[in-house]
Amino acid sequence: MTESKPAVRRGPRSVVVTGAAVLSALGRGVRPLLSAALDGAPAFAPVLRFDVAGRQVGEAATYPGNPVLAEELDRTVREACDQAGLSTVQRSGTPLHLAVHGDPELARATPAERPVHGADVFADAVARRAGLSGKARAYTSACVASSTAVADAAAAVAHGQADRIVVAAGYLVEADQFAVFDAGRALARDGRVRPFSAGRTGLLLGDGVVAVVVEAAPAARARRTRPLAVLAGWGRAGDAYHVCRPRPDGTGLARAITDALHRGGVRPDRIGYVNAHGSGTPVSDTAEAAALHLALGDSASTVPVSSTKSVHGQALEAGALLELVVTIAALRAGRLPVNAGFLGPDESCPLNLVLDRAAPSAADHALSLTTAFGGANTALLVGAP
Repeated sequence: MTESKPAVRRGPRSVVVTGAAVLSALGRGVRPLLSAALDGAPAFAPVLRFDVAGRQVGEAATYPGNPVLAEELDRTVREACDQAGLSTVQRSGTPLHLAVHGDPELARATPAERPVHGADVFADAVARRAGLSGKARAYTSACVASSTAVADAAAAVAHGQADRIVVAAGYLVEADQFAVFDAGRALARDGRVRPFSAGRTGLLLGDGVVAVVVEAAPAARARRTRPLAVLAGWGRAGDAYHVCRPRPDGTGLARAITDALHRGGVRPDRIGYVNAHGSGTPVSDTAEAAALHLALGDSASTVPVSSTKSVHGQALEAGALLELVVTIAALRAGRLPVNAGFLGPDESCPLNLVLDRAAPSAADHALSLTTAFGGANTALLVGAP
């Protein structure tokens, strides 16, 4: 029997992002999404995709018409692989990590049909249609699903277990989840998301279908592909506090941030931007501000912070990946996304919020943060390539 070769651990800054594609309420592609984020121009509008009569809130950030999740995932995975310059042969050896709320057909499937509509079966089908290896893994862990998928992909690449992994995620605003959030009084009553602002009243849902190629830097160099960014660090931690509410002192998220910085060998004062989770809910934003002060110390008062959810909405399982792509694009553009919807300071959120849409930036490292029900927290650290 031939023994397999042990995986080789790669060095620091060995994980890069080489391709990215996105669909959001702003349109197809990264450019319209970034433009809206830099200008602080929200995409929220009355929902036309389904009937919201009788709901307390009727707004969301939706792409026009009725896009089909499977079709949009196929498109974004293909576009991300094209941008990364992957050949047919290279794609055939590439696994897929897919973050989804689930197969949209599952809710209305009969008991006998449900096994063929599981998230794992759905992920396998997306991988197969994209010409990927067939080694697909589904992530359904709420808002941290896609950031967890990225962290797992980065760890596998860093430890030499894979040369590259495609990470994709998708959520399109639909009636069932909209009704759940509306009934729970989580949606913003004034139709705007106002992270860290006085007068904020909640979140709003938004469309997001995203794919990125996470790859070993040597593999990208061998293909002469220029990375979009370095995936320098990642961290995960739990609150063990409450099924819905975050720890008020932010210790769980602070541990995730600290782990990401430690893994990347980056000091807090080198962080030039934070794309915060910033859901726009009073309790969550206050806890996140506390976490930033715990993790970043004195730098928390000066580092620019915004939440791009104020523009594109909360895309649930796809949200973290959508925000990672915006963060990467902002680093490359040398400008910072605006914290839209701001009405005035809240003393419980003492942060240096980005309010000027012309704000230039020379930042070479940024954090993208995500929290989720159940007390899950993730931090992704990205750097200029």
